[in-house]
Amino acid sequence: MTNNESRTVLRILDANFNRAGEGLRTLEESARFILDDPSLSDALKTHRHDLSEAMKCWDRLQLISARDTPGDVGTELQTASEQTRVNLHSVVSAAAVRTQQALRCLEEYGKTIDAAFANKIETLRYRCYATFQSLELRIANQRHRAIRIRASRLYALIDCEQSVERFESRIRELASVGVDVLQLRDRSVDDRTLFERAEVGTKLTEELGLLWIINDRADIAMAARADGVHVGQEELPVDAARQVVGPDRLIGLSTHDMEQVREASQTTADYIGCGPTFPGRTKNFDHFPGCEFLSQVHQATRSGEINLPAFAIGGISASNIREVAATGIARVAVTGALASGEQLPDAASKMRAALEANPLTIDVGEKGVREP
Repeated sequence: MTNNESRTVLRILDANFNRAGEGLRTLEESARFILDDPSLSDALKTHRHDLSEAMKCWDRLQLISARDTPGDVGTELQTASEQTRVNLHSVVSAAAVRTQQALRCLEEYGKTIDAAFANKIETLRYRCYATFQSLELRIANQRHRAIRIRASRLYALIDCEQSVERFESRIRELASVGVDVLQLRDRSVDDRTLFERAEVGTKLTEELGLLWIINDRADIAMAARADGVHVGQEELPVDAARQVVGPDRLIGLSTHDMEQVREASQTTADYIGCGPTFPGRTKNFDHFPGCEFLSQVHQATRSGEINLPAFAIGGISASNIREVAATGIARVAVTGALASGEQLPDAASKMRAALEANPLTIDVGEKGVREP
């Protein structure tokens, strides 16, 4: 290899070492601040350290001396996509691809000078593939659930039923009439039964394309691999529940006034339930904030004061759904309104039609990945 060729290789190695290091740092920050995941953060930090160790076989002054940034024609070549990142997931995806490409370049051009170096980079590249896969899937899954909860309108609460067969039948029945989210809430059963039904629900709702939430029990939601947990004002605090279910799953929070709504927006909650709107049969309340509260929530959402999808709750049915929709609220959570029977399809259709008069905000922005 001529001196000119050697210098060219060193330029390529220097450029791709910098590119890979920058990409790994970007991904490490994603694992650290977006996912709050110490394991992934440590793995990416180790990859970055191992890359630096492998590059020590090259004299840094040699690499710097070979660098020619002003004369690099590549600095003038850009595409529109390089200048835009629509969300944090796109930042992670771009960094992962860029790092993988840089590592491949280090390996291939390194072979022309030092086979041992190339072997180290090859090993590192395969390790990075596995880490990047885990990181991207975690962030994509997190964002996917956040988008789905925002796109949901009908949220139904169910109990464990008297048998697994009736439980499965109830889930299929609600899926068939257009329910988007199901929550398992049943304080009358023991933990084992609740967990077993939760597991059945996880499998079936995944098959049917519904979100699956467990009421109150963050431990069972996590153990059953549900999509999330819903907590009340007197139950496990949101940020404590987040420690149990992790960053990927949804957390819903019941709110009863605007102060609680504002407090919810400062937590890692993914959505809120707002009510009770009307007297219902499943819970007893001394006070009903009613439709005035729903209007306040809607106005706070429109003004940008809060950025949490809100579900009206409490005594809502096909007979009063238009009052709810008139507040601007586009989502409801119900129990008895979608009871089994001949009236179910008609009730679900009327409720969805009324709600669809109000637009949904689907873009999760940065909230969907909970950037600090």
